[in-house]
Amino acid sequence: MPRPPRVRIPTDADSAALSVAGREVRLTNLRKLFWPDLGITKGALLQYYAEVAPVLLPHLRGRAMVMKRYPHGAAGEFFFMKRAPAPRPDWIRICAIEHRSGTNIDFPVIDDLASLLWVVNLGCIDLNQWYATCDDVNRPDYVHFDLDPGKGAGFERVRECALIVREALESLGMAPLVKTSGSTGMHVYVPIVRGPEQKAVWTFAKALAVELVSRHRALMTAEYRVASRPAGRVLIDYNQNRWGATLASVYSVRPTPRATVSTPLTWDEVSRGARTEDFRLDNVPARVAARGDLWKPLLMARGRTDLRRFLRTS
Repeated sequence: MPRPPRVRIPTDADSAALSVAGREVRLTNLRKLFWPDLGITKGALLQYYAEVAPVLLPHLRGRAMVMKRYPHGAAGEFFFMKRAPAPRPDWIRICAIEHRSGTNIDFPVIDDLASLLWVVNLGCIDLNQWYATCDDVNRPDYVHFDLDPGKGAGFERVRECALIVREALESLGMAPLVKTSGSTGMHVYVPIVRGPEQKAVWTFAKALAVELVSRHRALMTAEYRVASRPAGRVLIDYNQNRWGATLASVYSVRPTPRATVSTPLTWDEVSRGARTEDFRLDNVPARVAARGDLWKPLLMARGRTDLRRFLRTS
């Protein structure tokens, strides 16, 4: 795959019109501070995404994007937006998804560097893609678990939980991948053969989560209601596999005080005590340049689990 062209975001102007692979991308408010305490501007956020685009784009391409817009920076108010705003460039591809109301919603798709910069310029700090590609939005190509610490549960408990989830998945012959969420938790993904519909994938994730909780009640919970969730536990959130749910993409910057990034890890790094704050907007591009995409297996045809082996059929 050819690398996207090198793009330099101006630091001495508030706006710019860049030519990216023959497409004009208009960028605005480039000197606006998105992290005032860190001196990180909106332009620096755009530059980060331009730097990691070669490893990020393959994970986004062909998927609907749910936009979470922070017009006033990481500490400001945000709002969710599904429908691609208009007017927009004619080269922004649309993924139309029918919702239960019968309404089709036109989501934007990030296929290339130009569309990536266009979406981030809307004030999207993190990127949240659909769990299936647009050619069949109801058939995911991965199953995932969001490990979210509850009140009184530190990140060391999240790492412990991740290692237990890994062991369970590997015992089923799966090849799980792990990343920091960039916020308080971790994400564990398994690449699967596309085939089962979303509800079946959700059902598998729920069954595994409930089984693990039954074995590790002092560490884990699958209780989705916050008010009923026991303190000191890590939520194994299987419900992120439900219809329409999204998680922050790999390599997404998060609106945290330190501009942390949802970063792929090796399992050795998890065992050695990796921390969320170790991976930030200012150092992840160098890590990617040195190590490449640790989540490349999520994109490969080989090594995927056929989830139908674990699903009941009538």
